[in-house]
Amino acid sequence: MGNAFIHFDKVSKAFGAMTVVDKLDLAIEKGEFVSMLGPSGSGKTTLLMMLAGFEAPTSGSISVRGKRVDALPPYRRNMGVVFQNYALFPHMTVAENVAFPLKMRRVSRSEIVDRVGKALDMVQLGAFKDRRPIQLSGGQQQRVALARALVFEPEVVLMDEPLGALDKKLREQMQMDIRDIHHRLGLTIVFVTHDQAEALTMSDRIAIFNHGKIEQIGTPSEIYDRPATQFVAEFIGETNLLSGKVTMFENGLLGVAVEGGQQIKVATSAKYESGKHVKVSVRPERIELGPSDGPRNELKVRVSDVVYRGDHLQVVVDAANGSLVVKSTRKATTPRIGDEAVASFSPEQCWIVA
Repeated sequence: MGNAFIHFDKVSKAFGAMTVVDKLDLAIEKGEFVSMLGPSGSGKTTLLMMLAGFEAPTSGSISVRGKRVDALPPYRRNMGVVFQNYALFPHMTVAENVAFPLKMRRVSRSEIVDRVGKALDMVQLGAFKDRRPIQLSGGQQQRVALARALVFEPEVVLMDEPLGALDKKLREQMQMDIRDIHHRLGLTIVFVTHDQAEALTMSDRIAIFNHGKIEQIGTPSEIYDRPATQFVAEFIGETNLLSGKVTMFENGLLGVAVEGGQQIKVATSAKYESGKHVKVSVRPERIELGPSDGPRNELKVRVSDVVYRGDHLQVVVDAANGSLVVKSTRKATTPRIGDEAVASFSPEQCWIVA
């Protein structure tokens, strides 16, 4: 961990009596795209601002390439920053906005023209260089902000909810554009968002923040399919939680008697003592309605609600231990409210959460 490209070592930040970041450790590798995801007030933006140099840690250290940067001013950290509100200069043209970081670094005029042209072409705005920000759409302004963050070829690009103000279609397009730039340039990107789908789409790894700590960090599939805690399971995507007691453990299968008396099995390598109370997370799209093939968990249920979602049906079913949400692909037979059914899912597709 000590030789990571970016390393937060027991970093804390307090504002008065309130601790916003609490003894946090995080290592980021060169060229990695790491998203910091969590609810408002969980400490993710504060951590980004400490890395950028706009906030100082109360304790702990921040290193880049093995050298401490927490005492350096922002302009000496060689990091591009993209904010949600774009922070463009309204009196400057697009080209002048993008050129600004190069002028501050005393780059020659001919090189500025060359690098600004390349940066604007990269975000497909070469034809807009003489316009002012007010003449651009929100998406175009965000592209200018991105070009300005990339033009001086920083080692690290920090992004604080940069797509939050854009509409859905434009946001999804920008996600793909940023991913493409990341892959092409091999940039190290640290990205703050509260949008789960955005983090899952763009990241190499996601750090889930809760009350100033990282609750779990992993690849998008690890975070989604193997949530470590109830908070992570509920924060990323939708989940169903089944409570119960451990009854047995053999051959990698944990038996759990869920409330209401039915028995399910969970595939796990972890050992749990008999009688221990556990919670099992199972995603709505992992559950099928109807009789199952093979060794699957089966719960007797009754359909209580059916919502049409276009590409799938959201079916709410009542079981002895509470209600479950099922994402059902559209089949020939649509479940009806009041139907008795069997909800089934495989032991490999559910997970014990802390």
